Amino acid sequence: MTRIITFGTFDVFHVGHLRILERAREMGDYLLVGVSTDGLNLFKKGRYPVYNEVERLEIIRSLRCVDSVFFEESMELKRHYIETHEADVLVMGDDWQGKFDEFKDICEVVYLPRTPSVSTTAIIEKIRIP
Repeated sequence: MTRIITFGTFDVFHVGHLRILERAREMGDYLLVGVSTDGLNLFKKGRYPVYNEVERLEIIRSLRCVDSVFFEESMELKRHYIETHEADVLVMGDDWQGKFDEFKDICEVVYLPRTPSVSTTAIIEKIRIP
């Protein structure tokens, strides 16, 4: 059984999120998703998500392509998460290209192309415009 792991904030869930999760799931038999906590998102992006971590985890858990979810509390724990969940493949969007190559010693690392012209930041900005 091939276990796939990926990570993300998944705030203001959109079709780009869905597509990357579906493509990740197609690469294996089991998809684990680490959902960034509110605190991690504040650290990474300088702002809290629109939807809180419990709501975002519930959204991701409800998807049929996702087998298991957990909270990602720290970027520094990625190796721990990969090893603990016995992941065979780490899948990330290509906006992270090369940033997780250090894990190639414990799993395959794949960067998938993002859905063109879809981003949470762009959606939030669009909503803010009066």
